[in-house]
Amino acid sequence: MKKTEQLYEGKAKKVFNTEDPNLLIVSYKDDATAFNGQKKGTINQKGIINNQMSNFLMQIIEKDGVPTHFVEEINERETVVKRVEIIPLEVIVRNISAGSFAKRYGVDEGIVFEQPTVEFSYKNDDLGDPLMSPLHAIALKLLTQDEMDKITDYALRVNKILKEFWVQRGITLVDFKIEFGKTVDGTVILADEISPDTCRLWDTETGEKLDKDRFRRDLGGVEDAYFEVMRRLRENDK
Repeated sequence: MKKTEQLYEGKAKKVFNTEDPNLLIVSYKDDATAFNGQKKGTINQKGIINNQMSNFLMQIIEKDGVPTHFVEEINERETVVKRVEIIPLEVIVRNISAGSFAKRYGVDEGIVFEQPTVEFSYKNDDLGDPLMSPLHAIALKLLTQDEMDKITDYALRVNKILKEFWVQRGITLVDFKIEFGKTVDGTVILADEISPDTCRLWDTETGEKLDKDRFRRDLGGVEDAYFEVMRRLRENDK
C-alpha cells in the first residue's frame, strides 16, 4: 500500500490517500499539544509508541466484537486504516474523577465511580470542544439516535476491555477519549487512536501518572512514562 496525496494534518497525525479509495494511511508525529493547542512541544518517539499501541489495542477490541478502522501496520509510524467520515463528537469515558471533570465540579481527583460515566464534546477547535448533550447532538444532526446508542454501547464495551487489559499490567484506566466514524456503507466503527495521549493511565500501586498529563502539567519524565506503558504492554504480550 502506497501513500498518494496528503489529505489532512492534525496536531498528532498526518493522513494520506492511497490507491484504494476506501483506505487511508495514518502517520503518527512526535508533536504534542495540550489545552486546544495553546501548549506545544515534542515527545521523543511518541508517534511510534502511539501508533503501535493503538494498533495492538484496536486488534484486541475488534476481537471482542467492537469494529475498528484498523487494517494493517506498515511500519513503526504508519498504519493503513479504513476511510471513515468522523462523527464530530469526542466520547469520554470516566472511571475515576480527574482532569477537567474534577475541575468542572470542584471535586478531588481520585474518586472512584460506582459505574463509568460517558460524556460527549463537540469536535470544534474554534469553540473549544464544548460539552454536548446527546439530544443536542441529535438535534444538530451530527448523528442519529440509533448511532448515538451504538457509540455509547461501544464506548462502554471498550472501557470494560481496556480496564481488564491494563489492570493485568499494574495500570489503572482512569478515563479515555475515543472517536467514531462511518464507513462508506454507513457502518459505525471505532477510529482515531488509543494511547497515552488519549487515556489517563495511573500506576496501580503508586498512583504515578503514565500519560500526557505529565506534559500538560509539566511533571517531567514524559518520555519515560510513555516508554513504561509500552514496556508493560509488550512484557505481558503472550
